[in-house]
Amino acid sequence: MTEVYEAGILLDMKSTRDKILQTLLEKPRSTINTLAEAVGINPISVRHHLTNLQMEGLVEGHEERHGVGRPRLVYVLTDDGMERFPTRYMQLTTRLLSQMKDSMPGPVVANLFNQVAEELANKYSKDVQSLSMEERLNLVKEILASEGFNVQWEKKDGQYEIHEISCPYYQIGVAHPEVCTVDQTLISKMLAVPIHKVQCILSGDAHCTYLIQPAEQKK
Repeated sequence: MTEVYEAGILLDMKSTRDKILQTLLEKPRSTINTLAEAVGINPISVRHHLTNLQMEGLVEGHEERHGVGRPRLVYVLTDDGMERFPTRYMQLTTRLLSQMKDSMPGPVVANLFNQVAEELANKYSKDVQSLSMEERLNLVKEILASEGFNVQWEKKDGQYEIHEISCPYYQIGVAHPEVCTVDQTLISKMLAVPIHKVQCILSGDAHCTYLIQPAEQKK
């Protein structure tokens, strides 16, 4: 009975969190009182949920001037908060890429993907200059994680392997494999050595794997 009761509390808390997120999706820049009225709980409870949602990076608060007096605090969804809701972004992206490929030469499209990766790599170019290979690998792992990848690396027989356990580009890559050049170019630029893809999820492998041979070991 206790377990059922506790499960019920957790479900109710989840439902309340979802209602708050849904309200912010429909009514961005809502105050605590607005959220309390929409969700049907008291402002103190809303504040508690918002604190947790902010710690998870799903919601952020902003001060907003509203006439004379102290600014009021309003809340909005972050990009991660928006990701919690079904969107049509995937369909739109796929359609845009199809249109690009129909109207542009192949090399031009490929160059656009390379430029995306190079611009991202340039943001971190100063950070990697004094790093060792393994420190660079850790930085690459962090950068790709911020882009939605789940990445691991390991050292085998004097070489390094990067495994992309999950890829945010997979659904797009099925129709447009050119998108795979983004992460491959980024990794190569960050490590300052060529890399070779030895496994690809689009070819039926469990995940994508890149092989890196440190420059000092090349013959």
